[in-house]
Amino acid sequence: MEFKIDTKESFTIIMPPNATIDAKLATGLQEKCEEMRQRGSKNFIIDLNGCPEMDKNAIIGLIALHEESYGLDQSLVYTGVNKQCMSLLREDETDLLINIAPSMKEAIDIVSMEILERNLFNEE
Repeated sequence: MEFKIDTKESFTIIMPPNATIDAKLATGLQEKCEEMRQRGSKNFIIDLNGCPEMDKNAIIGLIALHEESYGLDQSLVYTGVNKQCMSLLREDETDLLINIAPSMKEAIDIVSMEILERNLFNEE
């Protein structure tokens, strides 16, 4: 699966193609994050602006990717989630389990704050 990648100094933005967020896309995101980790990226923003709808089967993969990132002491934030997809995430309170930012600016702020927090805790 092809993703648009924008690598910044402290994070990487991954933008899926215009597609339904389904289990295949979630698996593709997991594979892409692993590939980017091997290249040195540690923090990710997944921009879902181009994804018009979501299949309920994708939710497990999105949660797994989030938990994997935080288990590795990294950050992951989803942004660009439209109303239809957000409604689906709220049905089983998935929106409380993963980081979702309403805008790219807020996603960047979350990642930046988490990096600062990790740096402060590692100094002590």
